[in-house]
Amino acid sequence: MEDTGGRAKVAAVAVGGSFSVEQPLWIAISAFRVLTVLYAVGRYAQHEEHYTNQPGAWIYMAVLTAWTLGTIRVFWSKQHCGRRWLIADLALVVVGILLTRAFDAPHWVHDGDVTLPTIRAAGSVLGFAAFGGWLPAAFAGVVVGVANIAEAGKLDSSNLHNIVLLLLAGVAIGFVIDLARKSEETLARALEIQAATRERERLARDIHDGVLQVLTLVKRRGTELGGEAAEIAGLAGEQEVALRRLIASGLGPATPAATRAEPVAVDPNAPHDVRTLLAPLADPQVSLAQPGTAVLLPNRAATELAAAVGAALDNVRRHVGEQAQAWILVEDEPDAVVVSVRDEGPGFDPARLAEAEREGRLGVSQSIRGRLRDLGGSAEIFSAAGQGTEVELRVPKQQVPKQREGK
Repeated sequence: MEDTGGRAKVAAVAVGGSFSVEQPLWIAISAFRVLTVLYAVGRYAQHEEHYTNQPGAWIYMAVLTAWTLGTIRVFWSKQHCGRRWLIADLALVVVGILLTRAFDAPHWVHDGDVTLPTIRAAGSVLGFAAFGGWLPAAFAGVVVGVANIAEAGKLDSSNLHNIVLLLLAGVAIGFVIDLARKSEETLARALEIQAATRERERLARDIHDGVLQVLTLVKRRGTELGGEAAEIAGLAGEQEVALRRLIASGLGPATPAATRAEPVAVDPNAPHDVRTLLAPLADPQVSLAQPGTAVLLPNRAATELAAAVGAALDNVRRHVGEQAQAWILVEDEPDAVVVSVRDEGPGFDPARLAEAEREGRLGVSQSIRGRLRDLGGSAEIFSAAGQGTEVELRVPKQQVPKQREGK
């Protein structure tokens, strides 16, 4: 029997907790074993007069009941229930089926009287199904079926009907658990790929905000200076192109929001005033308009929003000019913080954004839109030829602890 439970357990942990699709099934099987053994005891007590060896039958029922109740915790989860427990449980059921022929009156056996374990046998088959899937369940069902035929001394329509139902139930449960395990494994692999893609996007943003910005500056300033500096500028330009291609080739499709770890050990949910992060961005070329009261966001959201604003200003300097005028407007709405960055440059065709992303220029797609997407917000870019560009960044407000009065 193939042990697929280990992979399913790993998959369940990867999904984000101790939940496993198998656990509710094991609990149901454990409860089923208890209920069916109580039914078997009650059924035997009702038909005790059918048996020629009543003390022997009572001893077996007592052993079966004690075993079932004593192994409740064992059959409560796969972590505790192994092959040996399942084989022992199946063996005890088979012994009870065969003892029925010895303890029951011959004419009752011939008339198709039910066996001592009766439907308690199904609990053993279901245990094999939950443990190893449909194939072990089919094996256990066949063993129980052969024992029933041996007890009856013949294969008639009655025991054939019971055997078919038992096999169908066991195999069906086995198929369900096999499918559930494969689904968990597939989900775990998808989450691993998604996590890797998120990390690549985060690294791409950091590289864009650091290395690529420096290479672009060296290329531009070196070209302006000429001479040996122009040669350095050419090398910087080549490295910039190569690095952009490398980043673009390593990025997967866009993914949902992800949590980005900050380099400073600060509570990411602590409230932070966005204004304190945007104030350093103001200079003679950048005008900042913001409310007179604190604009609070969780620390991580405020930091990422400020970084996105910085990336938008970098785009203004790069595409419009170092002395280009830009305006930052901060709006504290009831359900969101909105920051707009506007310039009066020549503007551009919005279709160029997709083209730039394909070429590895990720300033907008990652440093701006990627950051806002990770925060559950949005970044809208409005531009037209000759009408400048406006970047609107919207971050939904999360639960931020209210400041105490007088603070």
